[in-house]
Parts: sequence; structure tokens; C-alpha cells
Amino acid sequence: MNILVIDDDSAIRKFIGVTLQKAAHTVFEVDNGKAGLEFLQGSPEIDVVITDLIMPEKEGIETIMEIHRQYPAIKIMAISGGGKVGPDNYLVLADALGAHTTLKKPFSGKELLMSLNLLQ
Repeated sequence: MNILVIDDDSAIRKFIGVTLQKAAHTVFEVDNGKAGLEFLQGSPEIDVVITDLIMPEKEGIETIMEIHRQYPAIKIMAISGGGKVGPDNYLVLADALGAHTTLKKPFSGKELLMSLNLLQ
């Protein structure tokens, strides 16, 4: 699968990227929702977007809504550590607004791959 990872934390992007590449996926990375949407405009071959919810520029909830509206065939996985209100509240909202699956940070590589398998 071709997967776009959107997260402002470079360590998390690297962890996700390495984990997915080891499982034979092609991974692209950007650091915020605005950059993610710009990337998608030129890359119709993306199958899955994995996006953080709390980011600068354009946060994940807004990004999910735009991807869901503009690219309905793309599956979306929302990830979050939650910030001040906790990850569960954000992840429930992401699910309601178009994410196909959610994953609470921190997560293991095995949990990431299991969640990704739910999207196939």
C-alpha cells in the first residue's frame, strides 16, 4: 500500500515509516495537515493516510474532514496522544468525522500494523 503519514513529531513519523516499510509498504511523510493536503493533490495513488490530530498549520480533525470529502476512496487512520483533554476525546471525534480507524499514542509497531490491516 501507499501510505501518507502526517505528524508534526519527526520521531513518530520515522517510527511509523520504518515499521511500515519493513512490512513492504511505500511511505510518504509530511509534518502537518496543510502539507498533507497539498501532497495528496499531486499524488492520487495514496491508499491510506495516517494522521496525528494535534498539529500546527492545519490540525488533524480538519484534515480528516477535507480528505474524507475530497478523496473518499482514501482510508484514514487517526492517531493521538491527546494533549490536555486526553486522546480518547479527540479519537472519538475523529471517528465521527470520517476516520476509518483510530490508534492511541503511544502504540507499538505490532498495534500499528494490526490497525492498518483493519483498513484492507
